[in-house]
Amino acid sequence: MEQENKPRTPRLMDVGYCNPPEETRFKKGQSGNPHGRPKGTLNMATVLERTLRERVVINESGKRKTVTKLEAAVKQLANKAASGELKALQLLAALVRTAEERAIKMPAVNSELEEVDEKIILNILKRCELTNGGKQNNEDDNS
Repeated sequence: MEQENKPRTPRLMDVGYCNPPEETRFKKGQSGNPHGRPKGTLNMATVLERTLRERVVINESGKRKTVTKLEAAVKQLANKAASGELKALQLLAALVRTAEERAIKMPAVNSELEEVDEKIILNILKRCELTNGGKQNNEDDNS
């Protein structure tokens, strides 16, 4: 009977690494980031890609030319490297190296897949010829 009259003591919980206090834990069924990223906001890669694809007008050997910002930047870098700027030369060499590595790493076209695709296409063509065969022959006879 003494136990019933005694006030309950809160159960001691382990609090520490991987055991946050219960009152600060995420509630079940409730998102930890309720508002999340607003729709329509762009990530850095998208902004960079859009910016580099914008077109600008440059003067090249006395003629006006419209190129992308990326092309203009690479041209400037190449011109500075050609004039002997060491930093520009290092950057250009690194760009060329990474471009060559990407070209080498490009996966070869899988010839087995092409053969399978070719067989499928041939089967489809045969079916078309069988279904349209009578119609084409009649047209040829009428001509």
